[in-house]
Amino acid sequence: MEVDMVERARNGAVELAYEDLGGAGGAPLLLAMGLGTSRFWWPDGLVTELIAHGFHVVSYDERDSGESTRLPQAGGGHPVVSLFRRGAGYTGADLADDAAAVLDALGWRSAHVFGHSMGGAVAQALALRHPTRVRSLTSSAAPPIDVSALRRARYVRARTLLAFVRMRFPDDADGDLALGLAVARALASPANPADEAAVREMVERDRRHGIRGFRDQQAQSRQTAARWDGAPLRDVRVPTLVLHGADDPLIRPAAGRDTAAAIPGARLVLLPGVGHDLPPSSWPTVAAEVRALADRADGAGRAA
Repeated sequence: MEVDMVERARNGAVELAYEDLGGAGGAPLLLAMGLGTSRFWWPDGLVTELIAHGFHVVSYDERDSGESTRLPQAGGGHPVVSLFRRGAGYTGADLADDAAAVLDALGWRSAHVFGHSMGGAVAQALALRHPTRVRSLTSSAAPPIDVSALRRARYVRARTLLAFVRMRFPDDADGDLALGLAVARALASPANPADEAAVREMVERDRRHGIRGFRDQQAQSRQTAARWDGAPLRDVRVPTLVLHGADDPLIRPAAGRDTAAAIPGARLVLLPGVGHDLPPSSWPTVAAEVRALADRADGAGRAA
């Protein structure tokens, strides 16, 4: 029997589900996952690596995903179309405030923050909007948050988007599994194919919690259209790591290069043979890089 360890934070009318994944007493690390996925899509093996590297790890569901608040349907449309338009009913600043609300609920004055895909954009926004709450920033497989909608769309590979648009599966448990597997396969690199057993477990965990994230195009559309109108990335003042799969089939590695170039002193790490996911081969490198970044940040804090 699975024990429900979900906790709740609140930002106004929005409730954020979060979960303590272990490592109490370690350096606080907040994880934010990508579009259409819940906190359950952080690989267990990577979380184990991060805990072994001395982190206290917490993951959360952004608004319109997982077990967090789903906003009333408005704006509609396909998430692909939302790349080219403005207006979602909320902004990147709201998403940053959500992450800060989770830190408040945890009693963490500040934390190291690691975001993947859309979660990377949220992590960037948090570092800009609430700079004192972020000890270090890791942005993985994400475009720079401060570019125009057109520029942002240019980072996205049209062939993969078209494959997503064409995905059609029955609206039942078998269809949810087939959809999850299809998405995972499309995002993986040929050098590191999707771990289908792990994907099955993630989909099953979502279903046990009443989550059908890949089905909810309304929610994905709102998240994709949440634009950033705040400070530019050149204003980030915390130690930053930018990770990107060298073989990412969804977001071009140029997005990672441009993000790192925009943030003063950022370290760029291109992961060979990695797609738009975090396969087992990447876990030791990712955990070691995040640890080194945290040590750099904590050392800078002591020196200050």
